Amino acid sequence: MSEMLVRDGDVVIRELGALRRITLNRPQALNAITLGMAETMTAFMQQWADDPAAGTVLIDGAGGRAFAAGGDIRALYDAAKSGGDLPEKFWATEYRLNVLIARYPKPVVTLADGLVMGGGVGLSAHAANCIVTERSVIAMPEVGIGFFPDVGVSFLLTRAHWELGTYVALTGERLGAQGALMCGLANCPIPAAHLDEIPAALADCRSGPEIRAALGKFEASPMPGKIPKALRWIMPCFSGNTIEEILETLSMAGNEDAIAARDTMLKASPTSLKITLRNLRDAAKFRRVEECFRQDYRIALACVAGHDFIEGIRATIVDKDRKPQWRPDTIEAVTPDIVERHFKSVGKLELKFDD
Repeated sequence: MSEMLVRDGDVVIRELGALRRITLNRPQALNAITLGMAETMTAFMQQWADDPAAGTVLIDGAGGRAFAAGGDIRALYDAAKSGGDLPEKFWATEYRLNVLIARYPKPVVTLADGLVMGGGVGLSAHAANCIVTERSVIAMPEVGIGFFPDVGVSFLLTRAHWELGTYVALTGERLGAQGALMCGLANCPIPAAHLDEIPAALADCRSGPEIRAALGKFEASPMPGKIPKALRWIMPCFSGNTIEEILETLSMAGNEDAIAARDTMLKASPTSLKITLRNLRDAAKFRRVEECFRQDYRIALACVAGHDFIEGIRATIVDKDRKPQWRPDTIEAVTPDIVERHFKSVGKLELKFDD
């Protein structure tokens, strides 16, 4: 039986042997991440990093429907509308937590079961061990709300083979377990029926080899998804270095799925599409994940100061009319200057990380 250490309503902290377990506890909101949740997780993980009694860290979500459906974008919307500083505080805290997970000195295991989107991907995919199940639905749909795939995911997606990462980032495609494994967003497929057994299996694990041995007992090949069959058109269509080129290639592919991908992109924010592609291509040159987070922070602050992010959230979760009015409203009207302003230094707000 695990011992509960903290329950503040939004995060539950437990321990079982050497295992330290963090459970996101906003099931009514699909475990959307708040600033307070990110601060709580950070504090405990920093404490455990130097605690000899602490071994593996396990992160999961309550409710059975989602690991985490992203950040609390309604709170970010309200703050942006009122001129509050929540966006800059939230993203700085969230991004530093993601890097802490990526660089953690002890094994981290995440249960990316159910819906995993946006900030949920940031928490799960940077862990050394990310579990997916047949119930996993993983996506970065931010271009559809006037934002971009952030949380350092560009570092992972740009290293996926066959331009899968570019496809996922520009279309918001929802991935099952197989797709997530192919894109580098997960590395351990386990049937959902075994999830309740995992905490006990990890209770005495303190190293990577011990983790792999413990989880390996439950692993099973995921059900085939649609991604492998789509590679024949994804790779040639998404290898372009401009959105215009990608859209044209999709139009000429002679494939219904390629046309559907094109049509999905044409509904997204034109500005978001262009900054997302630029961010991906830059990330391919970065050697450390921290470089992606620094750039993501610049872009995020530029987005919240602009038009499309606020308009996208309004159309999606506030008024729910699903009819965003993008500015500019065409791909051609998004000039290089508009793109470039999202990548400029934010001065004193520049995101810094301890070496």
